[in-house]
Amino acid sequence: MPVFNQSRQNVIRLIVVAAFLILLIRLFGLQVFSKDYKLQAMDNAVYKKVVYPDRGVIYDRKARPILSNTIIYDLMVTPAEVKNIDTPYLCNLVGIDTAEFHRRIVTAIFKNKAFRPSVFEDLLPPELQAKLEENIWRFPGFTLVERPIRSYPSNVGAHILGYIGEVDSNILRRTNNYYQIGDYVGRAGLEATYERVLMGQRGSSLLIKDNKNRIQGSYENGLYDTPAVAGRNLKTYLDVELQQLAEKLMKNKVGAIVAIEPKTGGILAMTSGPDYSPNDLTGPDKQKNYSKLVLDVSGPLLNRAIKGQYPPGSTFKPLGGLVALDEGVITASYGYPCNGAYHGCAGLTVKCEHNEPGHAANLRLAMAHSCNSYFSHVFRLTVDNPQLHGIKNGLMKWKNYMNAFGLGHRLEVDLPSEDNGNIPDSASKNKEFAGRYNSCTMVTLGIGQDRITATPLQLANAMCIIANKGFYYVPHFVDKIEGEKPTDTILNKFRTKHEVLTHVSDDAFESIILGMQDVVESGTAVAAKVPGINICAKTGTAQNKRVLDGKVVDLPNNSMFVCFAPREDPKIAIAVVVENAGFGATWAAPIGSILVEKYLNDTLRPERVKKLEEIAAKDLMPTYLIREQFKADSTRAQEWFKRTSDSNYLKKFLRPGYAGQEKKKSDPTPPANTTRIEKAAITTDQKKITGAFRKENRTS
Repeated sequence: MPVFNQSRQNVIRLIVVAAFLILLIRLFGLQVFSKDYKLQAMDNAVYKKVVYPDRGVIYDRKARPILSNTIIYDLMVTPAEVKNIDTPYLCNLVGIDTAEFHRRIVTAIFKNKAFRPSVFEDLLPPELQAKLEENIWRFPGFTLVERPIRSYPSNVGAHILGYIGEVDSNILRRTNNYYQIGDYVGRAGLEATYERVLMGQRGSSLLIKDNKNRIQGSYENGLYDTPAVAGRNLKTYLDVELQQLAEKLMKNKVGAIVAIEPKTGGILAMTSGPDYSPNDLTGPDKQKNYSKLVLDVSGPLLNRAIKGQYPPGSTFKPLGGLVALDEGVITASYGYPCNGAYHGCAGLTVKCEHNEPGHAANLRLAMAHSCNSYFSHVFRLTVDNPQLHGIKNGLMKWKNYMNAFGLGHRLEVDLPSEDNGNIPDSASKNKEFAGRYNSCTMVTLGIGQDRITATPLQLANAMCIIANKGFYYVPHFVDKIEGEKPTDTILNKFRTKHEVLTHVSDDAFESIILGMQDVVESGTAVAAKVPGINICAKTGTAQNKRVLDGKVVDLPNNSMFVCFAPREDPKIAIAVVVENAGFGATWAAPIGSILVEKYLNDTLRPERVKKLEEIAAKDLMPTYLIREQFKADSTRAQEWFKRTSDSNYLKKFLRPGYAGQEKKKSDPTPPANTTRIEKAAITTDQKKITGAFRKENRTS
């Protein structure tokens, strides 16, 4: 054989041997050193199940759970593992079409990648969960995961406790992906404020599955499982029975109630009306219920206790009186000759409900009878104090006192979204009056009107300051955290004593406190008297205006009431606001005194139970809400018609007499004070829309 041919054969042999060796080394490396195939085998045979932790339980002051957990299931999908499934059957079970199925798969991939589990259908009703449990083997890539959700044993405290919801992209970005898609977080209330305490830590469980995706048991007897760590519990100052009573009293009313323990700042009860059941925002129907609440113009999701900004009216008078005493512009014996109105400012009259001689002969009498003339004049004396050298300095001095009382700024309660309220200052008055203002241009600040506003929480806290004779603790709900550690600093600010007005003399405080006791004993709040309990209180009847249909409308006054009791050792301070309800003594005062009696005596007298039922049964919802709801709904219907040309939703709003519900033929003629609802609520493009209906009717 030629040498040349032998050389070629050797080269070919060497190439074959080299290729074989490379292949052998590669196979050896894959089998011995590489984990890729091992991981693929694990993925095929073992399923990693996320174990969600129980969130912490919230208890009231007597260790009764007011927020607990129950188990429900989510249907999870890992898009990369979805192969050869019976899509129509799954869609039929879940109640969606195939287009929605594919949309959800694409969304899961986009938001959470194809190889990560995402929620496909959350919070499954028990009957659907049972059907899926039977058939889950038909759907590779889909699994059922336990989800602890919230339950509310007493069905109270919706605005306080808040609710939880799945994380979104904003939360993931804000927390640097601390959470994962599918995690639930606190979205409002204590759930949001104490999220890091309540949340716990997720775990995982490895489960063996067969070739039909059916779970066969735990992998390696759970050796590699990571247990979930439950969230820590919270003990609050809330009294669940007092909370239930407060919510009952505010049924079918707009307003708020706040009750605080003065010595600690612990909030005993807080309710906002109208409210909603906290159980409406948990479980399978939560999204549907949330949508209804959002679209309700009465604002059931709004916590008016911390966001409602109200002119305090005459409930402000104890604060103004104390400031005047401390500044030395009056003494407790100072009187004013009121004959039914204040005429101290030329061209301006401030009306007073009293004109009998001597009803404002001194501070206590003026407080008991809530004399507008007296406190209007006292305000002028305060801001015109010659020692302060000018109205600007006088107003700012007065404002500083109001800020010390907790008005005009957030108190930093342990709930999100608290509002400031408003205390006018020299800058705002300069803007309002172009620099030409004096004590007469703002004289009604002395009776809690003008541009002063406060939240019910701020008013209740102001009562704590008077009850404590100058100090307060920031109002808060949570007393203790389970297993509290030095790193749990969230409660520190609530344990700090704020001595804002302790420089005011005891004599000045006693003059105000005795005057407030006279309010109940012989003044405007005698209906609030409780035998054996010395209640110090102040009623308020605050003017109430609102913009309706582009016009400022005078509405019925807000009924206001503040108090603390007992006078000798205050254990509870309360603020009550009932919108559009008239005099403070009519509705707010009885509500406040019933709560005081229940909390201090742990019972109610038979006559008070009767009064309780009378108040609870009274519907004081403002009539203008009917029209406002109609306008909001019809405007949405109009926008929907513009976008889709679908007139089904809009048609009902153009039927004469429609007011959110069909009018029965047997309905009597409405009384004169009934708000009439007409199709005029829809104003834009009226001709175009009406014409479209005519055309539709001709062709149908």
